[in-house]
Amino acid sequence: MVRLNQTSNPRTSVVLSAGADWRTRAAGQRRVSGAEFPMPRRPAARLKALQQCLGVIRAAINTKRWAQARHGISRARALVSALPGELTAKEREQLSVLRKRFEARGTTTAEKSATKKKTTPKPAAKKVAPRKKTAPGKAAPPPAPDLGDRRINRASLGYGPAGDA
Repeated sequence: MVRLNQTSNPRTSVVLSAGADWRTRAAGQRRVSGAEFPMPRRPAARLKALQQCLGVIRAAINTKRWAQARHGISRARALVSALPGELTAKEREQLSVLRKRFEARGTTTAEKSATKKKTTPKPAAKKVAPRKKTAPGKAAPPPAPDLGDRRINRASLGYGPAGDA
């Protein structure tokens, strides 16, 4: 594809953008790890960002989006290292549990625990039928009468000739 460069330069120059240099351009790019992001300045904002990141990691692991989970774990690790330890005790615990779940993906133990959760039946609560209360002065309504065998006029319903029943 050839397009004209639209700048204020009166001379038009042709820019080749057919993708001939894509291999070298892609080789220069590297995957973002997640640790390179604008870090909040205040500790309260860092703690909030860490809690949000843990929620994102949890959702990514539950839906098996492993690249997003890896990115979130490295971001959370950077946030945890930037905060004092006494502020992030619970968050460090949660991160280690999530990291173990992430590392166990695709293994037989992870699959067994997932199927165990699905197949383990929960004890059913006993259901008691509620008693029907009747007012002391009123009797229960009588049962509906038996209508017996009735003939249906199929012709009136549009199913066939009038002679057939």
